[in-house]
Amino acid sequence: MGIETSLTSETEQTGESRQRISLIKVPIDIVAPDQLSNVIYDLLKEEKEHNIILLSLWDLLRARRSGEYRSYVTKASLIIPISKSLISGIKFLTGKKAYRYMPFDFIISALTTLENREFSCYLLGGKRKVLLKTEQNMRQTFPRLRIVGRFPGYFKRYEEPTIIKAIKKSSPSLLLAGKGIRSGERWIAKNNAALGNGLRLWCSDIFDVFAEKKKHPSRRAFNSGLEWVGYCFQNPFKLFRIFPYIGYKFILLFYKLFVK
Repeated sequence: MGIETSLTSETEQTGESRQRISLIKVPIDIVAPDQLSNVIYDLLKEEKEHNIILLSLWDLLRARRSGEYRSYVTKASLIIPISKSLISGIKFLTGKKAYRYMPFDFIISALTTLENREFSCYLLGGKRKVLLKTEQNMRQTFPRLRIVGRFPGYFKRYEEPTIIKAIKKSSPSLLLAGKGIRSGERWIAKNNAALGNGLRLWCSDIFDVFAEKKKHPSRRAFNSGLEWVGYCFQNPFKLFRIFPYIGYKFILLFYKLFVK
């Protein structure tokens, strides 16, 4: 079975160009849905490394307190908001209309852009069977996308130099990484220079979704900002995120009242 590729958006396609703004001192890109493919293609045309971040509210708060992660975010080529709280925060502080993307939809759009121009992809992470199923489904859904390599996650530290060398040698247009990589996104930041040119994108559960081992949130839940409810059933400790969420609201109010 291939991967469902129908894309919907809670916003209208307005043709707005890409714009980078700052939300409580963390950069975020505003990209209209009808401009996303062009933005990705423009990055692909540049022969350099481009890190793409799917930024949640919790990532934004982490970027405010962690120097290492903040540096990774501020240097990223494309920062896409995936939390409804970020969109409302941007509207509250700047009056600008921003666009939120479901991670699965964003990655499908990126892969579609790559396939249309016969670019390549390297898969890193996930369990071996999941990764093989992901590759099979991707080949069915994106037949002109060249998958130039793959390596499952949970690898030993001594294997890292071999993996990095293989990625750089295959020179993928996109390195798509998922869970099973030590330190997650920070692994990409740590090995940024050694990985070579191209796009890099990390999304924790993407291979489980592609392999049909896990469902992504429904569009109805995502559009209403309630996708976190399902995550709380999987991990009840996520309920405690209500406290940093309240703190975020106070930070927004402080910036609105006192920061120009």
